[in-house]
Amino acid sequence: MKRYWKYMKPYLSAFIIGPILMIVEVIGEVVMPLLLKQIIDVGVTQKQDIGYIIFMGISMIGMALIMMAGGIGGAYFAIKASSNFANDLRKDIFGKIQTFSFANIDQFSTGSLITRLTNDITLIQNELAMILRMMLRAPGMLIGALCVSIAMNPRLSMILLVVIPLLVLGIYTIIRISFPKFTLMQRKLDDLNSGIQENMTNVRVVKSFVREEYEKEKFGRANKDFKESTIHALKYMILTMPIMTLAMNITTLAVVWYGGKQIIVGDMMAGDLTAFTTYIVQILMSLMMLSMVILNGSRALASVRRVSEVLDAEIDLRDEKADSTLKVEKGRIEFKNVHFRYYKNNEQWVLENVNLSIDAGETVGIIGSTGCGKTSLVQLIPRLYDTDKGEVLVDGHNVKEYSLEHLRNSVGMVLQKNILFSGTIKENLLWGDENASMEEVRQFAESAQANKFVDNFTDGYETELGQGGVNVSGGQKQRLCIARAMLKKPKILILDDSTSAVDTATEAKIRESFQTTLKSTTKLIIAQRITSVMEADKIIVMDDGKITGMGTHEELLRNCEAYQEIYDSQMENREESAS
Repeated sequence: MKRYWKYMKPYLSAFIIGPILMIVEVIGEVVMPLLLKQIIDVGVTQKQDIGYIIFMGISMIGMALIMMAGGIGGAYFAIKASSNFANDLRKDIFGKIQTFSFANIDQFSTGSLITRLTNDITLIQNELAMILRMMLRAPGMLIGALCVSIAMNPRLSMILLVVIPLLVLGIYTIIRISFPKFTLMQRKLDDLNSGIQENMTNVRVVKSFVREEYEKEKFGRANKDFKESTIHALKYMILTMPIMTLAMNITTLAVVWYGGKQIIVGDMMAGDLTAFTTYIVQILMSLMMLSMVILNGSRALASVRRVSEVLDAEIDLRDEKADSTLKVEKGRIEFKNVHFRYYKNNEQWVLENVNLSIDAGETVGIIGSTGCGKTSLVQLIPRLYDTDKGEVLVDGHNVKEYSLEHLRNSVGMVLQKNILFSGTIKENLLWGDENASMEEVRQFAESAQANKFVDNFTDGYETELGQGGVNVSGGQKQRLCIARAMLKKPKILILDDSTSAVDTATEAKIRESFQTTLKSTTKLIIAQRITSVMEADKIIVMDDGKITGMGTHEELLRNCEAYQEIYDSQMENREESAS
Protein backbone atom coordinates (compact mmCIF):
# COMPACT_ATOMS: atom_id res chain seq x y z
CA MET A 1 0.00 0.00 0.00
CA LYS A 2 2.95 2.28 0.72
CA ARG A 3 3.94 2.02 -2.96
CA TYR A 4 0.56 3.33 -4.14
CA TRP A 5 0.52 6.24 -1.70
CA LYS A 6 2.56 8.30 -4.20
CA TYR A 7 -0.33 8.07 -6.67
CA MET A 8 -2.86 9.17 -4.03
CA LYS A 9 -0.94 11.99 -2.39
CA PRO A 10 -1.25 14.61 -5.22
CA TYR A 11 -5.04 14.13 -5.24
CA LEU A 12 -5.53 13.70 -1.50
CA SER A 13 -8.19 16.43 -1.39
CA ALA A 14 -10.34 14.49 -3.89
CA PHE A 15 -9.77 11.27 -1.93
CA ILE A 16 -11.06 13.01 1.23
CA ILE A 17 -13.82 15.27 -0.15
CA GLY A 18 -15.48 12.48 -2.17
CA PRO A 19 -16.27 10.16 0.78
CA ILE A 20 -17.27 13.13 2.99
CA LEU A 21 -19.86 14.23 0.41
CA MET A 22 -21.18 10.67 0.30
CA ILE A 23 -21.78 10.95 4.07
CA VAL A 24 -24.22 13.78 3.28
CA GLU A 25 -26.20 11.30 1.18
CA VAL A 26 -26.03 8.72 3.98
CA ILE A 27 -27.44 11.19 6.52
CA GLY A 28 -30.30 11.88 4.14
CA GLU A 29 -30.91 8.14 3.66
CA VAL A 30 -31.22 7.67 7.43
CA VAL A 31 -33.37 10.78 8.05
CA MET A 32 -35.85 10.32 5.17
CA PRO A 33 -37.73 7.31 6.69
CA LEU A 34 -38.16 9.28 9.95
CA LEU A 35 -39.77 12.15 8.02
CA LEU A 36 -42.04 9.67 6.25
CA LYS A 37 -42.91 8.15 9.62
CA GLN A 38 -43.91 11.60 10.90
CA ILE A 39 -46.16 12.19 7.90
CA ILE A 40 -47.99 8.87 8.44
CA ASP A 41 -48.16 8.80 12.25
CA VAL A 42 -48.59 12.52 13.00
CA GLY A 43 -49.84 14.23 9.85
CA VAL A 44 -52.29 11.48 8.77
CA THR A 45 -53.15 9.37 11.83
CA GLN A 46 -53.06 11.88 14.71
CA LYS A 47 -53.51 15.46 13.45
CA GLN A 48 -54.88 14.84 9.95
CA ASP A 49 -53.24 18.19 9.16
CA ILE A 50 -52.69 18.91 5.44
CA GLY A 51 -50.38 21.83 6.26
CA TYR A 52 -48.16 19.59 8.38
CA ILE A 53 -48.09 16.95 5.64
CA ILE A 54 -47.13 19.57 3.02
CA PHE A 55 -44.42 21.00 5.31
CA MET A 56 -42.92 17.58 5.93
CA GLY A 57 -43.20 16.77 2.21
CA ILE A 58 -41.26 19.94 1.33
CA SER A 59 -38.68 19.00 3.97
CA MET A 60 -38.30 15.61 2.29
CA ILE A 61 -37.86 17.28 -1.12
CA GLY A 62 -35.22 19.60 0.34
CA MET A 63 -33.46 16.66 1.93
CA ALA A 64 -33.58 14.79 -1.39
CA LEU A 65 -31.95 17.76 -3.18
CA ILE A 66 -29.19 17.90 -0.56
CA MET A 67 -28.68 14.14 -0.96
CA MET A 68 -28.50 14.54 -4.73
CA ALA A 69 -25.86 17.27 -4.42
CA GLY A 70 -23.84 15.09 -2.03
CA GLY A 71 -24.16 12.04 -4.27
CA ILE A 72 -23.16 13.92 -7.43
CA GLY A 73 -20.24 15.64 -5.67
CA GLY A 74 -19.07 12.38 -4.12
CA ALA A 75 -19.22 10.58 -7.47
CA TYR A 76 -17.36 13.42 -9.22
CA PHE A 77 -14.47 13.45 -6.75
CA ALA A 78 -14.34 9.64 -6.73
CA ILE A 79 -13.98 9.60 -10.52
CA LYS A 80 -11.44 12.45 -10.42
CA ALA A 81 -9.32 10.74 -7.78
CA SER A 82 -9.43 7.26 -9.35
CA SER A 83 -8.82 8.53 -12.91
CA ASN A 84 -5.77 10.55 -11.88
CA PHE A 85 -4.51 7.63 -9.80
CA ALA A 86 -4.80 5.30 -12.82
CA ASN A 87 -3.26 7.89 -15.16
CA ASP A 88 -0.15 8.31 -13.01
CA LEU A 89 0.15 4.57 -12.37
CA ARG A 90 -0.14 3.79 -16.08
CA LYS A 91 2.47 6.44 -16.86
CA ASP A 92 4.91 4.95 -14.32
CA ILE A 93 4.41 1.41 -15.58
CA PHE A 94 4.98 2.50 -19.19
CA GLY A 95 8.09 4.36 -18.03
CA LYS A 96 9.28 1.25 -16.17
CA ILE A 97 8.82 -0.86 -19.31
CA GLN A 98 10.96 1.65 -21.23
CA THR A 99 13.81 0.93 -18.79
CA PHE A 100 13.51 -2.83 -19.31
CA SER A 101 16.48 -4.59 -20.78
CA PHE A 102 15.90 -7.20 -23.45
CA ALA A 103 16.17 -9.83 -20.71
CA ASN A 104 13.39 -8.12 -18.73
CA ILE A 105 11.17 -7.92 -21.79
CA ASP A 106 11.67 -11.65 -22.32
CA GLN A 107 9.97 -12.26 -18.92
CA PHE A 108 6.63 -10.84 -20.12
CA SER A 109 4.78 -11.37 -23.37
CA THR A 110 3.77 -8.29 -25.35
CA GLY A 111 0.10 -9.17 -24.90
CA SER A 112 0.55 -9.51 -21.15
CA LEU A 113 2.17 -6.08 -20.86
CA ILE A 114 -0.64 -4.54 -22.92
CA THR A 115 -3.25 -6.19 -20.67
CA ARG A 116 -1.51 -4.94 -17.53
CA LEU A 117 -1.29 -1.41 -18.90
CA THR A 118 -4.94 -1.32 -19.96
CA ASN A 119 -7.37 -3.87 -18.56
CA ASP A 120 -5.67 -4.45 -15.20
CA ILE A 121 -5.27 -0.76 -14.43
CA THR A 122 -8.86 -0.09 -15.55
CA LEU A 123 -10.09 -2.74 -13.08
CA ILE A 124 -8.05 -1.09 -10.31
CA GLN A 125 -9.41 2.33 -11.29
CA ASN A 126 -13.03 1.12 -11.24
CA GLU A 127 -12.57 -0.57 -7.88
CA LEU A 128 -10.98 2.55 -6.42
CA ALA A 129 -13.88 4.69 -7.65
CA MET A 130 -16.32 2.21 -6.12
CA ILE A 131 -14.45 2.22 -2.81
CA LEU A 132 -14.45 6.02 -2.63
CA ARG A 133 -18.19 6.08 -3.25
CA MET A 134 -19.03 3.19 -0.94
CA MET A 135 -16.39 3.02 1.80
CA LEU A 136 -18.25 5.52 4.02
CA ARG A 137 -21.69 5.34 2.46
CA ALA A 138 -22.26 1.59 2.86
CA PRO A 139 -20.91 1.27 6.45
CA GLY A 140 -22.55 4.59 7.37
CA MET A 141 -25.92 3.46 6.05
CA LEU A 142 -25.54 0.05 7.69
CA ILE A 143 -24.65 1.47 11.11
CA GLY A 144 -27.13 4.38 10.93
CA ALA A 145 -30.07 2.26 9.78
CA LEU A 146 -29.20 -0.50 12.26
CA CYS A 147 -29.00 1.91 15.22
CA VAL A 148 -32.27 3.66 14.37
CA SER A 149 -34.14 0.38 13.75
CA ILE A 150 -32.91 -1.10 17.05
CA ALA A 151 -33.89 2.08 18.90
CA MET A 152 -37.28 2.07 17.18
CA ASN A 153 -38.17 -1.57 17.86
CA PRO A 154 -35.60 -3.83 19.58
CA ARG A 155 -37.76 -6.96 19.33
CA LEU A 156 -38.35 -6.59 15.61
CA SER A 157 -34.61 -5.98 15.09
CA MET A 158 -33.85 -9.48 16.33
CA ILE A 159 -34.71 -10.72 12.84
CA LEU A 160 -31.51 -9.02 11.60
CA LEU A 161 -29.38 -11.01 14.05
CA VAL A 162 -30.29 -14.11 12.07
CA VAL A 163 -30.12 -12.70 8.54
CA ILE A 164 -26.88 -10.65 8.67
CA PRO A 165 -24.51 -13.46 9.84
CA LEU A 166 -25.91 -15.81 7.20
CA LEU A 167 -25.36 -13.21 4.48
CA VAL A 168 -21.81 -12.44 5.63
CA LEU A 169 -20.97 -16.16 5.61
CA GLY A 170 -22.38 -16.57 2.10
CA ILE A 171 -20.49 -13.56 0.74
CA TYR A 172 -17.22 -14.70 2.35
CA THR A 173 -17.59 -18.15 0.75
CA ILE A 174 -18.19 -16.65 -2.70
CA ILE A 175 -15.15 -14.38 -2.41
CA ARG A 176 -12.88 -17.18 -1.28
CA ILE A 177 -13.89 -19.37 -4.23
CA SER A 178 -13.75 -16.56 -6.81
CA PHE A 179 -10.38 -14.94 -6.08
CA PRO A 180 -8.01 -17.54 -7.64
CA LYS A 181 -10.26 -17.78 -10.68
CA PHE A 182 -9.84 -14.03 -11.39
CA THR A 183 -6.07 -14.47 -11.66
CA LEU A 184 -6.56 -17.30 -14.16
CA MET A 185 -9.05 -15.17 -16.10
CA GLN A 186 -6.49 -12.35 -16.52
CA ARG A 187 -3.87 -14.86 -17.73
CA LYS A 188 -6.29 -16.09 -20.37
CA LEU A 189 -6.83 -12.46 -21.41
CA ASP A 190 -3.03 -12.15 -21.75
CA ASP A 191 -3.04 -15.11 -24.14
CA LEU A 192 -5.91 -13.64 -26.13
CA ASN A 193 -4.23 -10.24 -26.47
CA SER A 194 -0.90 -11.84 -27.42
CA GLY A 195 -2.60 -13.78 -30.19
CA ILE A 196 -4.39 -10.71 -31.51
CA GLN A 197 -1.22 -8.61 -31.41
CA GLU A 198 0.79 -11.28 -33.19
CA ASN A 199 -1.85 -11.76 -35.88
CA MET A 200 -2.32 -8.05 -36.56
CA THR A 201 1.43 -7.47 -36.76
CA ASN A 202 1.99 -10.37 -39.15
CA VAL A 203 -1.25 -10.22 -41.11
CA ARG A 204 0.60 -10.08 -44.45
CA VAL A 205 2.44 -13.31 -43.65
CA VAL A 206 -0.86 -14.93 -42.68
CA LYS A 207 -2.41 -13.95 -46.01
CA SER A 208 0.61 -14.92 -48.08
CA PHE A 209 0.52 -18.42 -46.61
CA VAL A 210 -3.29 -18.58 -46.78
CA ARG A 211 -3.48 -19.32 -43.04
CA GLU A 212 -6.60 -17.29 -42.28
CA GLU A 213 -8.62 -20.36 -41.29
CA TYR A 214 -5.83 -21.62 -39.05
CA GLU A 215 -5.55 -18.22 -37.35
CA LYS A 216 -9.32 -18.05 -36.89
CA GLU A 217 -9.30 -21.46 -35.24
CA LYS A 218 -6.35 -20.44 -33.06
CA PHE A 219 -8.12 -17.22 -32.05
CA GLY A 220 -11.32 -19.18 -31.47
CA ARG A 221 -9.54 -21.48 -29.02
CA ALA A 222 -8.00 -18.57 -27.10
CA ASN A 223 -11.29 -16.69 -27.13
CA LYS A 224 -13.17 -19.77 -25.91
CA ASP A 225 -10.63 -20.32 -23.10
CA PHE A 226 -11.05 -16.71 -22.01
CA LYS A 227 -14.84 -16.99 -22.18
CA GLU A 228 -14.89 -20.18 -20.12
CA SER A 229 -12.48 -18.79 -17.51
CA THR A 230 -14.61 -15.63 -17.29
CA ILE A 231 -17.82 -17.60 -16.83
CA HIS A 232 -16.09 -19.87 -14.32
CA ALA A 233 -14.89 -16.85 -12.32
CA LEU A 234 -18.07 -14.77 -12.53
CA LYS A 235 -20.65 -17.52 -12.08
CA TYR A 236 -20.08 -17.33 -8.33
CA MET A 237 -20.37 -13.56 -8.32
CA ILE A 238 -23.79 -13.69 -10.00
CA LEU A 239 -25.06 -15.62 -6.99
CA THR A 240 -24.58 -12.53 -4.84
CA MET A 241 -27.50 -10.51 -6.15
CA PRO A 242 -30.08 -13.34 -6.04
CA ILE A 243 -28.96 -14.28 -2.51
CA MET A 244 -29.20 -10.68 -1.35
CA THR A 245 -32.59 -10.18 -3.02
CA LEU A 246 -33.94 -13.40 -1.50
CA ALA A 247 -32.67 -12.37 1.93
CA MET A 248 -34.21 -8.91 1.50
CA ASN A 249 -37.60 -10.30 0.49
CA ILE A 250 -37.67 -12.92 3.26
CA THR A 251 -36.60 -10.37 5.87
CA THR A 252 -39.14 -7.79 4.65
CA LEU A 253 -41.88 -10.44 4.72
CA ALA A 254 -40.91 -11.46 8.27
CA VAL A 255 -40.82 -7.82 9.42
CA VAL A 256 -44.23 -7.03 7.87
CA TRP A 257 -45.74 -10.20 9.35
CA TYR A 258 -44.32 -9.67 12.84
CA GLY A 259 -44.73 -5.89 12.74
CA GLY A 260 -48.31 -6.24 11.48
CA LYS A 261 -49.14 -8.32 14.55
CA GLN A 262 -47.66 -5.57 16.77
CA ILE A 263 -49.79 -2.92 15.01
CA ILE A 264 -52.92 -5.03 15.55
CA VAL A 265 -52.28 -5.31 19.32
CA GLY A 266 -51.32 -1.61 19.51
CA ASP A 267 -47.60 -2.02 20.24
CA MET A 268 -46.50 -0.33 17.02
CA MET A 269 -47.81 2.39 14.72
CA ALA A 270 -48.15 2.06 10.92
CA GLY A 271 -45.54 4.80 10.30
CA ASP A 272 -43.05 2.93 12.45
CA LEU A 273 -43.53 -0.24 10.38
CA THR A 274 -43.10 1.72 7.13
CA ALA A 275 -39.89 3.34 8.40
CA PHE A 276 -38.63 0.06 9.87
CA THR A 277 -39.20 -1.74 6.56
CA THR A 278 -37.24 1.00 4.78
CA TYR A 279 -34.37 0.63 7.24
CA ILE A 280 -34.34 -3.14 6.68
CA VAL A 281 -33.98 -2.51 2.96
CA GLN A 282 -31.19 0.03 3.64
CA ILE A 283 -29.31 -2.42 5.88
CA LEU A 284 -29.48 -5.19 3.32
CA MET A 285 -28.63 -2.78 0.47
CA SER A 286 -25.59 -1.56 2.38
CA LEU A 287 -24.50 -5.18 2.85
CA MET A 288 -25.01 -5.73 -0.86
CA MET A 289 -22.88 -2.67 -1.67
CA LEU A 290 -20.14 -3.87 0.67
CA SER A 291 -20.25 -7.33 -0.88
CA MET A 292 -19.90 -5.87 -4.40
CA VAL A 293 -16.95 -3.73 -3.27
CA ILE A 294 -15.28 -6.79 -1.74
CA LEU A 295 -16.07 -9.08 -4.67
CA ASN A 296 -14.80 -6.59 -7.25
CA GLY A 297 -11.93 -5.88 -4.89
CA SER A 298 -10.84 -9.51 -5.04
CA ARG A 299 -10.76 -9.21 -8.83
CA ALA A 300 -8.90 -5.90 -8.65
CA LEU A 301 -6.45 -7.43 -6.15
CA ALA A 302 -5.45 -9.99 -8.81
CA SER A 303 -4.80 -7.04 -11.14
CA VAL A 304 -2.82 -5.21 -8.44
CA ARG A 305 -0.54 -8.24 -8.11
CA ARG A 306 0.00 -8.36 -11.87
CA VAL A 307 0.76 -4.63 -12.01
CA SER A 308 3.13 -5.01 -9.06
CA GLU A 309 5.02 -7.74 -10.93
CA VAL A 310 5.94 -5.15 -13.56
CA LEU A 311 6.84 -2.50 -10.98
CA ASP A 312 8.86 -5.07 -8.98
CA ALA A 313 10.74 -6.41 -12.01
CA GLU A 314 14.44 -6.13 -11.25
CA ILE A 315 16.16 -4.17 -14.01
CA ASP A 316 19.33 -6.12 -14.75
CA LEU A 317 20.90 -3.25 -16.74
CA ARG A 318 21.56 -0.24 -14.52
CA ASP A 319 23.79 2.79 -14.81
CA GLU A 320 23.46 4.48 -11.39
CA LYS A 321 27.19 4.01 -10.80
CA ALA A 322 28.13 5.19 -14.29
CA ASP A 323 30.10 8.37 -14.95
CA SER A 324 27.51 10.77 -16.37
CA THR A 325 30.25 12.94 -17.88
CA LEU A 326 31.94 10.09 -19.76
CA LYS A 327 31.21 10.07 -23.50
CA VAL A 328 32.35 7.97 -26.44
CA GLU A 329 34.89 10.06 -28.34
CA LYS A 330 36.42 7.73 -30.95
CA GLY A 331 34.63 4.38 -31.14
CA ARG A 332 37.40 1.88 -30.46
CA ILE A 333 35.95 -1.49 -29.34
CA GLU A 334 37.54 -4.34 -27.42
CA PHE A 335 36.14 -7.66 -26.19
CA LYS A 336 38.09 -9.34 -23.38
CA ASN A 337 37.35 -12.99 -22.56
CA VAL A 338 33.64 -12.41 -23.13
CA HIS A 339 31.17 -15.15 -22.21
CA PHE A 340 27.42 -14.72 -22.61
CA ARG A 341 24.19 -16.72 -22.53
CA TYR A 342 20.54 -15.63 -22.58
CA TYR A 343 19.27 -18.13 -20.02
CA LYS A 344 21.57 -18.19 -17.04
CA ASN A 345 20.77 -21.77 -16.08
CA ASN A 346 21.89 -23.08 -19.49
CA GLU A 347 25.19 -24.90 -19.59
CA GLN A 348 26.00 -23.95 -23.17
CA TRP A 349 27.39 -20.48 -23.89
CA VAL A 350 26.01 -18.36 -26.73
CA LEU A 351 29.37 -16.55 -26.80
CA GLU A 352 32.44 -18.23 -25.35
CA ASN A 353 35.83 -16.66 -24.61
CA VAL A 354 35.59 -13.96 -27.28
CA ASN A 355 38.64 -11.72 -27.60
CA LEU A 356 38.55 -9.00 -30.22
CA SER A 357 39.98 -5.51 -30.87
CA ILE A 358 38.49 -3.06 -33.38
CA ASP A 359 40.19 0.27 -34.03
CA ALA A 360 38.24 3.50 -34.32
CA GLY A 361 37.05 4.16 -37.87
CA GLU A 362 37.57 0.58 -39.02
CA THR A 363 35.03 -1.25 -41.15
CA VAL A 364 34.61 -4.76 -39.76
CA GLY A 365 32.61 -7.54 -41.39
CA ILE A 366 31.16 -10.35 -39.29
CA ILE A 367 30.13 -13.54 -41.03
CA GLY A 368 29.11 -17.02 -40.00
CA SER A 369 26.30 -19.55 -39.98
CA THR A 370 22.86 -18.76 -38.60
CA GLY A 371 22.81 -18.89 -34.80
CA CYS A 372 26.56 -18.66 -34.38
CA GLY A 373 26.35 -15.58 -32.10
CA LYS A 374 26.90 -12.66 -34.51
CA THR A 375 23.89 -10.62 -33.32
CA SER A 376 24.53 -11.51 -29.68
CA LEU A 377 28.08 -10.18 -30.04
CA VAL A 378 27.12 -6.72 -31.31
CA GLN A 379 24.20 -6.37 -28.86
CA LEU A 380 26.73 -6.31 -26.01
CA ILE A 381 28.25 -3.05 -27.32
CA PRO A 382 25.26 -0.74 -26.57
CA ARG A 383 24.43 -2.89 -23.50
CA LEU A 384 21.21 -4.37 -24.84
CA TYR A 385 22.52 -7.31 -22.80
CA ASP A 386 25.41 -7.56 -20.35
CA THR A 387 28.21 -10.11 -20.42
CA ASP A 388 28.18 -12.99 -17.94
CA LYS A 389 31.98 -13.10 -17.88
CA GLY A 390 34.63 -10.83 -19.28
CA GLU A 391 34.12 -7.23 -20.37
CA VAL A 392 33.36 -5.07 -23.39
CA LEU A 393 35.40 -1.86 -23.68
CA VAL A 394 34.68 1.22 -25.76
CA ASP A 395 37.52 3.75 -25.97
CA GLY A 396 39.26 1.84 -23.19
CA HIS A 397 36.33 2.10 -20.76
CA ASN A 398 34.05 -0.75 -19.74
CA VAL A 399 30.63 -0.09 -21.29
CA LYS A 400 29.17 -0.24 -17.77
CA GLU A 401 31.10 2.95 -16.93
CA TYR A 402 29.04 4.93 -19.47
CA SER A 403 25.51 6.09 -18.78
CA LEU A 404 23.10 4.14 -20.98
CA GLU A 405 21.96 7.39 -22.60
CA HIS A 406 25.46 8.50 -23.63
CA LEU A 407 26.52 5.01 -24.69
CA ARG A 408 23.47 4.30 -26.82
CA ASN A 409 23.48 7.81 -28.30
CA SER A 410 26.95 6.99 -29.61
CA VAL A 411 25.85 3.74 -31.26
CA GLY A 412 23.71 3.59 -34.39
CA MET A 413 22.10 0.20 -34.85
CA VAL A 414 20.07 -1.25 -37.70
CA LEU A 415 18.51 -4.46 -36.41
CA GLN A 416 17.67 -7.60 -38.37
CA LYS A 417 13.99 -6.76 -38.06
CA ASN A 418 13.59 -3.29 -39.55
CA ILE A 419 11.03 -1.27 -37.62
CA LEU A 420 9.38 1.95 -38.71
CA PHE A 421 6.67 3.76 -36.78
CA SER A 422 3.37 5.37 -37.66
CA GLY A 423 4.01 8.89 -38.93
CA THR A 424 5.74 10.48 -41.89
CA ILE A 425 9.01 9.36 -43.47
CA LYS A 426 10.60 12.55 -42.17
CA GLU A 427 9.42 11.91 -38.63
CA ASN A 428 10.88 8.40 -38.77
CA LEU A 429 14.24 9.62 -40.04
CA LEU A 430 14.39 12.31 -37.35
CA TRP A 431 14.60 9.54 -34.76
CA GLY A 432 18.28 9.62 -35.68
CA ASP A 433 18.58 13.32 -34.81
CA GLU A 434 15.45 15.25 -33.92
CA ASN A 435 17.28 18.56 -34.52
CA ALA A 436 18.55 17.65 -37.99
CA SER A 437 17.77 20.05 -40.83
CA MET A 438 15.84 18.97 -43.90
CA GLU A 439 19.08 19.26 -45.86
CA GLU A 440 20.75 16.71 -43.56
CA VAL A 441 17.75 14.41 -43.79
CA ARG A 442 17.99 14.44 -47.59
CA GLN A 443 21.78 14.01 -47.49
CA PHE A 444 21.70 10.84 -45.40
CA ALA A 445 18.67 9.48 -47.25
CA GLU A 446 20.75 9.88 -50.41
CA SER A 447 23.70 8.11 -48.75
CA ALA A 448 21.39 5.21 -47.88
CA GLN A 449 20.03 5.16 -51.45
CA ALA A 450 16.54 6.03 -50.18
CA ASN A 451 16.08 9.49 -51.72
CA LYS A 452 15.00 8.30 -55.17
CA PHE A 453 12.02 6.24 -54.08
CA VAL A 454 11.04 8.81 -51.44
CA ASP A 455 11.01 11.59 -54.04
CA ASN A 456 8.78 9.42 -56.22
CA PHE A 457 6.09 9.45 -53.55
CA THR A 458 3.47 12.17 -54.08
CA ASP A 459 4.11 13.68 -50.64
CA GLY A 460 7.84 12.92 -50.57
CA TYR A 461 9.24 13.01 -47.04
CA GLU A 462 5.78 13.89 -45.69
CA THR A 463 4.40 10.55 -46.88
CA GLU A 464 2.52 8.83 -44.07
CA LEU A 465 3.83 5.36 -43.21
CA GLY A 466 1.41 2.77 -41.94
CA GLN A 467 2.02 0.97 -38.66
CA GLY A 468 5.43 -0.70 -38.89
CA GLY A 469 6.00 0.83 -42.34
CA VAL A 470 3.61 -1.58 -44.05
CA ASN A 471 3.23 0.61 -47.16
CA VAL A 472 6.90 0.37 -48.20
CA SER A 473 8.78 -2.68 -49.47
CA GLY A 474 11.34 -4.64 -47.48
CA GLY A 475 14.26 -3.07 -49.36
CA GLN A 476 12.82 0.43 -48.97
CA LYS A 477 12.29 -0.16 -45.27
CA GLN A 478 15.91 -1.29 -44.86
CA ARG A 479 17.24 1.80 -46.63
CA LEU A 480 15.10 4.12 -44.48
CA CYS A 481 16.36 2.39 -41.33
CA ILE A 482 19.98 2.76 -42.51
CA ALA A 483 19.38 6.46 -43.27
CA ARG A 484 17.90 6.91 -39.79
CA ALA A 485 20.95 5.32 -38.16
CA MET A 486 23.37 7.35 -40.31
CA LEU A 487 21.56 10.60 -39.45
CA LYS A 488 22.49 9.91 -35.85
CA LYS A 489 26.16 10.43 -36.89
CA PRO A 490 27.22 7.74 -34.41
CA LYS A 491 30.74 6.88 -33.30
CA ILE A 492 29.85 3.22 -33.85
CA LEU A 493 27.48 1.96 -36.57
CA ILE A 494 26.15 -1.60 -36.44
CA LEU A 495 24.37 -3.11 -39.46
CA ASP A 496 22.87 -6.46 -38.55
CA ASP A 497 22.14 -8.16 -41.88
CA SER A 498 20.35 -4.94 -42.83
CA THR A 499 20.91 -5.04 -46.59
CA SER A 500 19.57 -8.53 -47.23
CA ALA A 501 16.58 -7.15 -49.19
CA VAL A 502 18.74 -4.73 -51.22
CA ASP A 503 20.36 -5.65 -54.55
CA THR A 504 24.16 -5.92 -54.63
CA ALA A 505 24.64 -2.76 -56.70
CA THR A 506 22.61 -0.63 -54.27
CA GLU A 507 24.38 -2.28 -51.33
CA ALA A 508 27.75 -1.37 -52.83
CA LYS A 509 26.69 2.28 -53.13
CA ILE A 510 25.58 2.30 -49.49
CA ARG A 511 28.92 0.86 -48.36
CA GLU A 512 30.74 3.38 -50.51
CA SER A 513 28.85 6.25 -48.86
CA PHE A 514 30.09 5.06 -45.44
CA GLN A 515 33.63 5.99 -46.46
CA THR A 516 32.63 9.62 -47.11
CA THR A 517 29.74 10.51 -44.80
CA LEU A 518 30.85 8.35 -41.84
CA LYS A 519 34.60 8.12 -42.41
CA SER A 520 35.60 8.30 -38.74
CA THR A 521 32.76 6.04 -37.57
CA THR A 522 33.57 2.47 -36.54
CA LYS A 523 31.38 0.25 -38.73
CA LEU A 524 30.38 -3.33 -37.95
CA ILE A 525 28.58 -5.14 -40.77
CA ILE A 526 26.93 -8.49 -40.08
CA ALA A 527 26.10 -10.23 -43.35
CA GLN A 528 25.18 -13.54 -44.91
CA ARG A 529 26.59 -12.55 -48.34
CA ILE A 530 30.35 -12.68 -48.46
CA THR A 531 30.33 -9.88 -51.06
CA SER A 532 28.96 -7.57 -48.36
CA VAL A 533 32.13 -7.84 -46.26
CA MET A 534 34.89 -8.60 -48.79
CA GLU A 535 36.16 -5.01 -48.80
CA ALA A 536 36.11 -4.61 -45.02
CA ASP A 537 39.32 -3.69 -43.17
CA LYS A 538 38.85 -6.80 -41.07
CA ILE A 539 36.53 -9.79 -41.34
CA ILE A 540 35.55 -11.90 -38.33
CA VAL A 541 34.38 -15.47 -38.91
CA MET A 542 32.21 -16.96 -36.15
CA ASP A 543 31.01 -20.46 -35.45
CA ASP A 544 29.17 -21.83 -32.43
CA GLY A 545 29.77 -18.69 -30.34
CA LYS A 546 33.50 -18.57 -30.99
CA ILE A 547 35.75 -16.61 -33.34
CA THR A 548 37.28 -19.12 -35.75
CA GLY A 549 38.96 -16.70 -38.12
CA MET A 550 39.99 -13.06 -38.38
CA GLY A 551 41.75 -11.02 -41.06
CA THR A 552 41.27 -9.47 -44.48
CA HIS A 553 39.46 -11.25 -47.30
CA GLU A 554 42.71 -12.41 -48.85
CA GLU A 555 44.17 -13.59 -45.53
CA LEU A 556 41.07 -15.59 -44.67
CA LEU A 557 40.99 -17.24 -48.07
CA ARG A 558 44.48 -18.51 -47.35
CA ASN A 559 44.18 -19.37 -43.67
CA CYS A 560 40.53 -19.97 -42.67
CA GLU A 561 38.84 -23.15 -43.84
CA ALA A 562 35.35 -22.04 -42.71
CA TYR A 563 35.66 -18.79 -44.68
CA GLN A 564 36.92 -20.69 -47.74
CA GLU A 565 33.87 -22.96 -47.60
CA ILE A 566 31.48 -20.00 -47.40
CA TYR A 567 33.28 -18.24 -50.26
CA ASP A 568 33.36 -21.30 -52.50
CA SER A 569 29.71 -22.10 -51.83
CA GLN A 570 28.49 -18.60 -52.59
CA MET A 571 30.71 -18.01 -55.59
CA GLU A 572 29.64 -21.37 -57.05
CA ASN A 573 25.99 -20.44 -56.61
CA ARG A 574 26.59 -17.08 -58.29
CA GLU A 575 28.22 -18.76 -61.29
CA GLU A 576 25.35 -21.24 -61.58
CA SER A 577 22.73 -18.49 -61.41
CA ALA A 578 24.67 -16.43 -63.98
CA SER A 579 24.75 -19.35 -66.39
